[in-house]
Amino acid sequence: MICGILLAAGSASRFGSHKLLYPLPDGTPIGVAAARHLKQSVEDVIVVVRPDDARLADLLHAEGLTTIVSEHAELGMSASLVSAINATENVDGWLITLADMPWIQPQTICTIASMLEHGADIAAPYYQGKRGHPVGFSRRFLPDLLGLTGDKGACDLLRNHHDLLEPFHCNDAGILQDIDRPRDVLARPN
Repeated sequence: MICGILLAAGSASRFGSHKLLYPLPDGTPIGVAAARHLKQSVEDVIVVVRPDDARLADLLHAEGLTTIVSEHAELGMSASLVSAINATENVDGWLITLADMPWIQPQTICTIASMLEHGADIAAPYYQGKRGHPVGFSRRFLPDLLGLTGDKGACDLLRNHHDLLEPFHCNDAGILQDIDRPRDVLARPN
């Protein structure tokens, strides 16, 4: 089984307010929209939240999602990712996505999960030659994922094992577009 991990424990310091609760044009909070796409695409989903983020956790629970708290979220993205990997270490692989990327198409997520299920060690989507999210890792990388530190997530792991990466070339511009500022909410990709 492939587990979808939604990283929702960032500080959103550039945004100016609680980014993941900020509404998209249709009124859906950014974090909830990203979670819905992930849940629609993989059976097992876990969302990592900050210790002080009860409101987001409540909204995600209302969507039927499991949340865990990253007690050390302030240490960076890797701390949140390690929390999720620890909680799901018996699965066959992980599909890692970011809660501030609500426009990734569910079909893209399904394809990356399928690639892992069919033997890919690492899988990632590409749009116009640029790698985006989500990124999938097979169980082979369990020790490496548990050893991550800092705020780069699994970037070094991707770079060090680029030869094992299976690309998925797609027409989903949402794989590249995260939301950093309120004005980004209006810049939905085509």
